[in-house]
Amino acid sequence: MTDQGQVRLQIEADVASVLFDRPQARNAMTWAMYEQLAAINRQLSADRSVRVAVFRGAGGQAFVAGTDIEQFAAFKTGEDGVAYERQIEAGIELMCKLPMPTVAVVEGWCVGGGLAIATACDFRLATPGAKFGVPIAKTLGNCLAIANVARLRAALGHQRVKRMLLLAEFIGADEALACGFLHAMEASETLDNATHALVQRLAALAPVTQRVSKATLERLATHDLAESEDLIRTAYGSDDFHEGVAAFVAKRPPVWSGQ
Repeated sequence: MTDQGQVRLQIEADVASVLFDRPQARNAMTWAMYEQLAAINRQLSADRSVRVAVFRGAGGQAFVAGTDIEQFAAFKTGEDGVAYERQIEAGIELMCKLPMPTVAVVEGWCVGGGLAIATACDFRLATPGAKFGVPIAKTLGNCLAIANVARLRAALGHQRVKRMLLLAEFIGADEALACGFLHAMEASETLDNATHALVQRLAALAPVTQRVSKATLERLATHDLAESEDLIRTAYGSDDFHEGVAAFVAKRPPVWSGQ
């Protein structure tokens, strides 16, 4: 894999724009991109001049289509999965703790780690063709960290997350809007104007109130989480996980053994 992609930050006036820039791979995240995103979030956390941060995928076909699966080929044991999920959760927690309101602008696919990133944002706007899901029961045979599942459940509802995780179902923008996950659904030609309007509304309000309200909601969503690293070890240490990765790389359907 030669193209590692980039996560780009631009700050103009009091608005930060973060772009996931790997459109030829539907902005699937590489390790380098996760590290860049974490560095950007640390920078934004310390910059009180930024009033709103907007996250968006390049190319118009995807927000983020998960983590690039080819990178999992080097995983050997369940401990590799535990280390990976710790890293992902640490990055998502950085996003959730950003002091300013955050907006995800979704066009096309918003999958796996991309859905976790969008869920970590305070508001989401999407085009009618947007699709949201975590199809790991179909593609990879791994699992999510419990804090990310808790955030998905808080944002989407318990049974809807079950459909995503156990049935590998995607939900469309209509359903995401109806359940409150989306702030608004906008046509492609009006998406930029709608994003600008929302950003201006957020930037005009009391920053301290926004900051402490965000922290309150995050604590409620992730309080008293049970230990789950044993479950992560089981998934990432399984024969099925290695089969899922091998099948993806070989571009063939996986054959699940349940082991």
